[in-house]
Amino acid sequence: MKSELLRLKKSFEGELFLDDATRVIYATDASAFREIPLAVAVPKNEADIKKLVRFCQDQKTCLLPRTAGTSLGGQVVGKGIIVDFSKHWNGIIEVNEQEKWVRVQPAVVLDELNLFLKGVGLFFGPETSTANRCMIGGMVGNNSCGSHSILYGSTRDHVLEMKTILSDGSDAEFKSLNAIEFEKKCRGEKLENKLYQHIKTTLSNKETAKEIVKEYPKPEIRRRNNGYAVDLLLATCAFKKSGEAFNFCKLLSGSEGTLAITTEIKLNLVDLPPKEKAVVAVHLNSIHEATRANLIALKFEPGAVELMDDIILECASKNIEQKKNSYFIEGKPKALLIVEFARETKTEIDAVVNKMEKAMRAKKFGYHFPVIYGKDISKVWALRKAGLGSLANIPGDAKAVPCIEDTAVHVEDQPAYIEEFEKLLDKHDLSSIYYAHIGDGEIHLRPILDLKLEKDRILFRTITDEIATLVKKYNGSLSGEHGDGRVRGEFVKKMLGEKNYQLLVELKGNWDPNGVLNPEKIVHAPKMNESLRYESGQKTEAIDTLFDFSETKGILRMAEKCNGSGDCRKSHLIGGTMCPSYMATRDEKDTTRARANMLREFLTRSTKMNKFDHEEIYEVMDTCLSCKGCKSECPSNVDMATLKAEFLQKYYDANGVPFRSWLISRFAQANYFMSFFPKLFNGILSNAVFGYLFKRFAGFSTKRSFPELSEITLRRWAKKNPDELKHKGEFRGKVNLFCDEYTNYNETDMGIKSIRLLTALGYRVSIPYHRESARTHLSKGLVRQAKKIAEKNVQALSRVVTKDAPLIGLEPSAILVFRDEYPKLVREDLRAQANTLSSKTFIIDEWLASEVDKGNLSSDMFSSEEKKIKLHGHCQQKALSSLTFTEKILSLPKNYEVEVINSGCCGMAGAFGFEEEHYDLSMKIGELVLFPEVRYSEGDVIIAAPGTSCRHQILDGTGRKSLHPVEILWESLARKNDYSSEFA
Repeated sequence: MKSELLRLKKSFEGELFLDDATRVIYATDASAFREIPLAVAVPKNEADIKKLVRFCQDQKTCLLPRTAGTSLGGQVVGKGIIVDFSKHWNGIIEVNEQEKWVRVQPAVVLDELNLFLKGVGLFFGPETSTANRCMIGGMVGNNSCGSHSILYGSTRDHVLEMKTILSDGSDAEFKSLNAIEFEKKCRGEKLENKLYQHIKTTLSNKETAKEIVKEYPKPEIRRRNNGYAVDLLLATCAFKKSGEAFNFCKLLSGSEGTLAITTEIKLNLVDLPPKEKAVVAVHLNSIHEATRANLIALKFEPGAVELMDDIILECASKNIEQKKNSYFIEGKPKALLIVEFARETKTEIDAVVNKMEKAMRAKKFGYHFPVIYGKDISKVWALRKAGLGSLANIPGDAKAVPCIEDTAVHVEDQPAYIEEFEKLLDKHDLSSIYYAHIGDGEIHLRPILDLKLEKDRILFRTITDEIATLVKKYNGSLSGEHGDGRVRGEFVKKMLGEKNYQLLVELKGNWDPNGVLNPEKIVHAPKMNESLRYESGQKTEAIDTLFDFSETKGILRMAEKCNGSGDCRKSHLIGGTMCPSYMATRDEKDTTRARANMLREFLTRSTKMNKFDHEEIYEVMDTCLSCKGCKSECPSNVDMATLKAEFLQKYYDANGVPFRSWLISRFAQANYFMSFFPKLFNGILSNAVFGYLFKRFAGFSTKRSFPELSEITLRRWAKKNPDELKHKGEFRGKVNLFCDEYTNYNETDMGIKSIRLLTALGYRVSIPYHRESARTHLSKGLVRQAKKIAEKNVQALSRVVTKDAPLIGLEPSAILVFRDEYPKLVREDLRAQANTLSSKTFIIDEWLASEVDKGNLSSDMFSSEEKKIKLHGHCQQKALSSLTFTEKILSLPKNYEVEVINSGCCGMAGAFGFEEEHYDLSMKIGELVLFPEVRYSEGDVIIAAPGTSCRHQILDGTGRKSLHPVEILWESLARKNDYSSEFA
């Protein structure tokens, strides 16, 4: 078939990938399954899709439609051709404000759609926890619901029309039909007509109708996705005189791409909810309390009631970002009920909140009822939405696995159902995770299993089978919103009965007689413990590493923490840092998920002695900017920057260190020698001929400017001017300034201003002996050399840095190595020292903010002039610290107005943006948000950027000079105290 695929590729307008690396990247989704596909297609238009359909008909293979690939049921895993719509099918085609609908392509991201609609006061109601990356096509395929389904129901409740391509390559458009229009559709010979004929014949049979009513879940349960939704079609005007309009969109919603390929969707919209909102985080002592307290909460008409158990909360607390969002939690609750209210006024909200709390306390439910208003509500929801990804933080191979996480019963049945559920798990000596949509009868229940063990793989299926029986007892749905897919498809027969199952098999055969569209999902599904991501008896090999990965029990388990939930696929429109290369390219290969998949694949399956020696890993790692956004924004804490550094060192061990990488890693040493001849060095690099030749020879972009050397290094200036380091006026303390390699050689003037700022404020400054930070070594994978530098710095600085004389640094990427890399890089006997030193090390912004909190610094020390500042944050600062500190110190002058630019990575990322093959990507990242924000800022607006790479990128990309925050503060202080003449 390879030759046929190559012929198809020649006529394909989009992209068709046949290489092993791409196929590996697409072999998994967010489920427990793994299958290497035949190929991966990225279609550009309908002609491409029809070519794929014809190819599969001819070659007897299949298509697997995919958008964001966040499916938990294995819906987009299979051996056919993956069809990735996410790159080219993301257009919002038309909005009708008066009639409240929107027409979109299938790859429109939910949050981006609602951001677009906000301006007209409308939004799409169903809201999943994956809203910042999930796509409308996937939501239709799974009939997604989300946290507010109490109000807005499921996706199928809002799908009005769909344009599709059927399994024979013909076009079909589905929409609401009255009885006469339905009969007209039944006449004809096209496949579309045959679909109407078949459904008419099938559902007109009274015995069939009785069987559907008898076996399908209770109609009161909004979340029901088992099988195909023929029960809803049965209730339409085609079969009941009083029924609503017939619409095949009801059937296609939740069909998981098994019946047709969707190219366009018309959606119903709703008005934005009232602006006044509040969330009550009810702290409870057990899950059983939660199921009963939920029934009380529902009496007060909330917009959402969500559950989080103590295991979820514990896992979230290990994530940098979610730890900040957990600020409202008191003590150690066994469960949290997150109850949201929206009303016209705050008075109404306060009244209903008080009544609910009183009712719960009367039943002795809950011990703490914090009420969250305003902007902080988003923090609570961010914590809840991180639940799925956070589960990967359970250490070891046993994880909370998706199999019974989608059960839905009537909310009144929930307390009894959960009691029986727990007894069933106790029988197998298992524990479970409990979270999500308790207010609508669905709790995501996840047993903790090790799918590398054969006994747990058997139990994986046994538990699902037994829970299916239990759910059936309550006339519930085994699939509430995540769908049947591979994981629950096997149990559709049990849930709906033999006769209904045969009806669904016949329906699938009528729509797709040759099995072209996503086979083995919903019907004809194989056993759910086959084709799992991990093999039976799979050993997790201990791999020697330079970094200490003991916290995750080894480097392989760090890669395995990626569960495929796709948080790294959010765009620049949504905000955040992760993942900058994906934001620019929209290619799956540039996601953190793809890198983790590739690393896991080869560390598990490679037969080489050096398992890192694979070009395929190098290719996906190449576009990682080591921004560390994933370390905080990925709920699973997959630290790709550290994984990349470790990989590169091992890859170099087999293939040698490239000259450019060696050169970049020696940045400090090269600058040291050239610092004796700064004018000569600067002249050579700025010369049109010599500068060009050097860049070409070394592999740097000829379009990129290079940082110049300062006329004197900061260390030499300090040595020549020792009095400049002494405090002025009242003594407030002593600090050790980390003289990083960038400030020392390239930005001495900034370093001088920072010293003058500190001493003028009453601090004595010391510049202790130390080596460079080793950031350049780490960024280029020279980890062994970085390790030596780290050990020397820890030993040297531990002698002088104390609680009362902390270590502070100007360049975030340099100073943060003490907090992030050093403790897991130095040899074991130095780790305690490294951790102690880490606790006394601060970015200068953090330290100055703490001095403000202590009352040592105040606004009256600075100028009262009015200034506007736009602040771009450094990636690693955002990941490992916070921009809040920088905002705080820049707001210290009383009339300074600070606006944080909602940018991710600037795109430079140290040497990344200098490298010839990365220059265009670097600039493309800058153009997403940062460059336009800077260009369109008024001339007198100050651009602040703590990072040296960021300032360089802003200059190259916009021509605007940006300042380090300490420079801005120094200038304000100097104006207030008229220091200009003193330092002229």
